[in-house]
Amino acid sequence: MSGPVMPAPGQGHAAGRSGPAGGSGVRGRGYGPAVPGPADPAAAPRPSRRAMPGFGLRGPRRDRHVLDGGEQLASLSLPVGDDGVVIGVDAARQPVTLGVNRPAAFDMVLVGGLWAAQVIAFRTVATGARVAVETARPQVWTAMAQAAGGGQQAVTIHEPGRVPPQGASVAGPVLIVRDCGAQPPRGRVTAAPWQSVLTLLQYLGPNAPRLLQNAELVGVQRVSPQEAEVVGRILAVPAADLAVLPTLDDSITLWCTRRHRQFVMTEPTDAESGLLGTARRVD
Repeated sequence: MSGPVMPAPGQGHAAGRSGPAGGSGVRGRGYGPAVPGPADPAAAPRPSRRAMPGFGLRGPRRDRHVLDGGEQLASLSLPVGDDGVVIGVDAARQPVTLGVNRPAAFDMVLVGGLWAAQVIAFRTVATGARVAVETARPQVWTAMAQAAGGGQQAVTIHEPGRVPPQGASVAGPVLIVRDCGAQPPRGRVTAAPWQSVLTLLQYLGPNAPRLLQNAELVGVQRVSPQEAEVVGRILAVPAADLAVLPTLDDSITLWCTRRHRQFVMTEPTDAESGLLGTARRVD
């Protein structure tokens, strides 16, 4: 995950400033331009600036805004959220993002249902990435592939072992979704820079331990108590979290890295509900 994991008032009135020789100047600190006094250095004429053809219109000329002290500087903030695909919210209703598009190879495993995998794929397309689906059941992916991308071929569907090279780059990241059953064969196209792989396991098969051990991120939806024991042994999930796994709601996933764990609830948008239906663990 790139874990899995997801403002500042302005100033209003101007303040006065005494100037030498009985002059005074008022410098705007909020909305208006400065009104210089007779001795204000800002009253000096500015050198002319020529417009540069092809670089847009000249904007308004304003005096610089100055902060009086450290308290005002500390009050400034720039809200920046986590980068990635929003896959849901945590217990505090804060957005959780999945870092799909990254400059390093990234392998993910989702032990869960088709619905959750399709929501991730659908939202990945919304970030500008392409999605290649490797599946033996293309009929369940066709509607989503046609709807994603707004008329562009953003999602392609391929038979197992027939995914061609995708040419992923920083300008064209790719997510490969492997929906090949409980015993997926080794993929012809693997994770690479700007090309992540999400392997969907609807339940834990013989190859699951190897896949879970090699993945940088693992999502686990509702599983049986026996499967929960396997997950706990491989991913070192605490007993308290393991006890919850067999009772999880269809919309909740436990996302695990080698050091962190987080329960995430995925709520579909209206468009996703109309296309994919409501959250479900079993298809």
